[in-house]
Order: sequence, then structure tokens, then C-alpha cells
Amino acid sequence: MFSGKSTELIRRIHRYQHAKLECLVVKYLFDTRHSEEMLSTHDKVFVEAMPVQTLTEVRPFLNEYDVIGIDEGQFYPDLVEFCQDAATMGKVVVVAALDATFERKAFDKVVELIPTADKVIKLNAICSSCGQDAAFTRRLVADKTLEVRTMH
Repeated sequence: MFSGKSTELIRRIHRYQHAKLECLVVKYLFDTRHSEEMLSTHDKVFVEAMPVQTLTEVRPFLNEYDVIGIDEGQFYPDLVEFCQDAATMGKVVVVAALDATFERKAFDKVVELIPTADKVIKLNAICSSCGQDAAFTRRLVADKTLEVRTMH
């Protein structure tokens, strides 16, 4: 969190849009922080996004797009299969995701995707307490579930 994953995803999507490629951004259905149909960054940068619970919901639209951007990839149970199928179809797939939980346990689908990726970039946040690089997330609430739903 706060490492710039969504910001980097949006930056990459904008690059492809400037190249005149058709882009679709997908956001996790339960991420309703600022908007239900817009992906937003902590800096309040917005881009239109399709809210879905599984990537299977995106499959009917794949032929319409050249590039698929996926935010919060760690929450999709079908992440690996979808990305591999889309890449086989010639699509560019960009995934922004956490690779581990606040307990430092791997998000299996994200880790499974790494060997098939053309490029992997790991971003670090900045610790709000000490100012050093923060490679891991920290849970600030008592809830131990991996998916904490917040609505603003």
C-alpha cells in the first residue's frame, strides 16, 4: 500500500493510449474508495475502470482491447489463467498487485504469475514511522482478513 502500484498501472495505460492502443482497466469490485467505476490513486488521479469480482467477467470483451490493466491482482482467483490466455491472444497485460500479505505470506496467484511475466517491477512504499523503504504491508486494524473492504 502506498508504493505507487495503481499510479504505475495508470502511467503504463496512458503510454499505451498515446500509442493509440485500445485499453481496458479492471478494478476489484469491492474497491469503492473514491468511485465505483473509476480506478483512483492516493493522489486522486482517476481512470475509467470496469469493476469485476473475477476476471472471467472480462473475457467477453477481450477482442475489443489491445491492452488489459488489472489493479489489485492479488484478489482474483483466476489471475494466472486469465493473464496467460490474454497473452496467448496477443494482448498486453499489466498487473498491479501485492505479492504478500501483511503476515508476509505469498499471494499464491501473484507468485505463480511471475515466471510467465515479461517484466516484473517490485515497488516499495515509504514507512510512515521511520521514512525508510517499506517492502511489506502492515495491518493497522485488528481485522485479520486479507480483504478489508473500505468505502468512502
